[in-house]
Parts: sequence; structure tokens; C-alpha cells
Amino acid sequence: MDRILKRGRLIAGVDQNSYLMGFRNSFTGEIEGFDVDVARQVAKAIFGDEKKVQFKVVTSAERIPMLQRGEVDLVVRTMTITCDRLERVDFSSVYYQAGQRVLVRRNSGITGVDSLGDKRVCVASGSTSLGNVVNRVKTTVSVPNWTDCLVMLQQGQTDAISTDDTILAGLAAQDPYTEVVGARFTEEPYGVGIPKGQEDLVRFVNGVLERMRADGTWSGIYRRWLNTLGPAPVPPVARYRD
Repeated sequence: MDRILKRGRLIAGVDQNSYLMGFRNSFTGEIEGFDVDVARQVAKAIFGDEKKVQFKVVTSAERIPMLQRGEVDLVVRTMTITCDRLERVDFSSVYYQAGQRVLVRRNSGITGVDSLGDKRVCVASGSTSLGNVVNRVKTTVSVPNWTDCLVMLQQGQTDAISTDDTILAGLAAQDPYTEVVGARFTEEPYGVGIPKGQEDLVRFVNGVLERMRADGTWSGIYRRWLNTLGPAPVPPVARYRD
């Protein structure tokens, strides 16, 4: 925390290819989205100014390596907390509860994950989504970013995309000829990724998230970006390990 304060800015790893969660606004050139606003809240809590944050764009596969190399202070990028990842990095408390679903072209006849057995499904490398579908489908196509999957779906190179409903909502918003189908078949609790051994930063970020839950900031950010998923839910309740 002292090092970040002396530097004068927070360095946050984010996405620029997931519309609504972390994306580059084509008109302003700024990176925006739900995850980006969470990172800005951390910067605001440290410096009193949400603009004192430097964003570094990371792919799904780069998130943990960049944390381990110290290239970013934290990562806020639709990052599911898993036991395997907890061996390599630390996490904040859960700030969003997502779930994996399926995106297809309208009138495809695909109704959910159970319809994917003989299909080609696109996923991003380094994501938990890959492991969740690899044994359920005929072929998986792995690409760096979710927008690559959307292009492949539009060109008929893949039959479906499967990942978290937050990411799929952003893809569907960009192409009215697609739709999200089926119920959630996984639970994907998002946490802020933090390098191992930085307990002071973990505690600080947890405090920021707790304040966001309590004062309505979390709900306001949800309404700004994710209202297409439905009314703002109750923010995830923080659970801390002893």
C-alpha cells in the first residue's frame, strides 16, 4: 500500500474486449465498464481521485502471470475465484456472482449447454469457461479474446460461445442476431486478483468493496452497465477465511 501511495497511481489490469465489463469506448478511446469502475473505486479510496489509476490491458491467460511478475497491483477482469488460482494469487472477497451460459445465432436450434454435444464451441484461452465445456462438446476453439469468438460465430466458424453471462450479455448487445440461451450451469464468483503476500492490499480492497455494498455504489455501477441482465441484485455477501 505504501509503495502504491508513493507512486501516485494504482496500476490495474483490465480487459478492453468485453463490452459492459471492460471495453474501449470507440468514441472517447477510454476504457470503461463494470470492472473498470470497480478499479476506479479502489483508486478513489487510496488517493481521493478515481482518475489516479493506470490501466494495463490483459488477456484471460495473462492475468495471473502479470500479477506474479508484479506488472500490475491488481487485476479486475471477470476473474473467477478457484482453488487452483488461490494457490498462485490472492483474491478479494467476491464482488460479483456470475454463471456460465451459451450464446448462439438466433434460430440455431441450440437451447443450452446440453445441446452442444456435437457442436463447435468457442472459448477464451486461460478462462475457467474452457474447462467447463471441454468434455461436453465435440470441438473447442480457443482464442485470446471473447470478441474473437463473436467474429467466428458471425462467420460460421463456430456454432456457439460459452462463458459467463456477463460477458455474453456484452457480446449479444453488439449483435442483435445472437441470443443467450439456457440456464446457468456453473457459478463463477468474481474476485479482484492480487499478488501473493500483499495482505494489506487484500484487506484494503475488501474494505472498499464493503463500502460499495453498503452505500449503494455497487448497485449504481450495476445499473449503469448490467441492467440488461435484469434488476440490480443484492451484492454478494462477503465471506472471509479465518
